Amino acid sequence: MLKLALGPVLYYWPRLTMFEFYQQVAESPVDIVYLGEVVCSRRHELRLPDWLDIAALLRDAGKEVVLSTQALIESGAELTTMRKLCEHRDFLVEANDFGAVRNLEGAGFIAGPHLNIYSEPTLAVLARQGARRWVAPLEMDRTAIATLLRTQPAGMESEVFAWGRMPLAFSARCMTARNRNLPKDDCQFSCIDYPDGLIMDTREQKAFLVLNGIQTQSALCCNLVRVMPEMADMGINVLRISPQSRDTLEVVAAFDKVRRGEWQAPHAAVMLEPLAPGGSCDGFWYGQPGMERVA
Repeated sequence: MLKLALGPVLYYWPRLTMFEFYQQVAESPVDIVYLGEVVCSRRHELRLPDWLDIAALLRDAGKEVVLSTQALIESGAELTTMRKLCEHRDFLVEANDFGAVRNLEGAGFIAGPHLNIYSEPTLAVLARQGARRWVAPLEMDRTAIATLLRTQPAGMESEVFAWGRMPLAFSARCMTARNRNLPKDDCQFSCIDYPDGLIMDTREQKAFLVLNGIQTQSALCCNLVRVMPEMADMGINVLRISPQSRDTLEVVAAFDKVRRGEWQAPHAAVMLEPLAPGGSCDGFWYGQPGMERVA
């Protein structure tokens, strides 16, 4: 049976909101939970000891817990934080840059979506360094994923981003702060005012992208629930659901009903459509522009 994973929260939520959210997650049917700050080190509502407390709560609830490292390391302080995260052998770590891979070599880790794993040699190198599971890049289509699945090392698991606004790029500049004419070093923690990111429209007033600090996301929500049976047949092991400020647990419940055979995948796709912020898309899966809706 497909496993369900809850990805790291990509937004800046208040401390109490985060704790309440993960208390609810502990009672949900997800199998794997990724924790940690992936986007920006200036987000300090939760520190490493807080993440470890949440990790212990979720582990006691029977979840597999993974600590995620930051995707873009820009300073010595961020490097130190990443190294401290990699030292916690009680939990698996998701490496989102190759500095983390180097620190985790031989320890067993998850090769995150930001490592850009597109080829068999790359996957083989990561397997030799200790990777137990790899997460396909967001723009990788089903044909390319199937090719890697046929040649992936024995014992390696695979994971696909199946729900949520897609993280497309990172920048050294903070565009959320820039929107308020603030410098990055004095951003006044503007992200916390946008629990699902800041929509950027085209001149035709059509939602195009979402600004999330130094991260750029899709405005549309990736929704691959319709192809869950296909992914299971391909041999994909884990589906990742990216948290949003509302309805995350309802999304998890819908995916869970499909994998248990209680709902048909097309029915779940219809039921989930109102929960997709900005509407849904699935283009990347079919080798089309990501914002397209093919199914």
